[in-house]
Amino acid sequence: MNENEGRIVVGIDGSDPSKQALAWAVRQARLTGAQIDAVIAWHPVVVFGYMPPPGDFDVEGAARSALADVIDKTAADAGDVPIHPRVIEGAATRVLVDAARGAQLLVVGNRGHAGFTEALLGSIGQYCVHHAACPVVVVRGSDGEDT
Repeated sequence: MNENEGRIVVGIDGSDPSKQALAWAVRQARLTGAQIDAVIAWHPVVVFGYMPPPGDFDVEGAARSALADVIDKTAADAGDVPIHPRVIEGAATRVLVDAARGAQLLVVGNRGHAGFTEALLGSIGQYCVHHAACPVVVVRGSDGEDT
């Protein structure tokens, strides 16, 4: 088996739905013997066409910290499931689809709200479902949760 065959990619953004996606992926990895690539995307901060000097705010560092926090709190009981944090610059949609190339699964959280069928997936989930080269799992929260 090559290194991608037993790989589950999980999109993380620090939200509750992404934490639920990671928890689901850990359970799936235990069943299949897969490893997890926990991926967070980041962009430099641009405000009204102005990009602040690099020392003003470390966006990549903040993303790295958020990812570590989610892994520590959500997958603390992952046991022997290898979780590889990946912090990648770019738009979340493109980063996730690219990271999932050759993976067994791509797992994302659901951010949609009741009312519009298309919105039930959320924009990132919608993009991934249509463009990923592997199966995509969209994890929904339990009833009553705003996911």
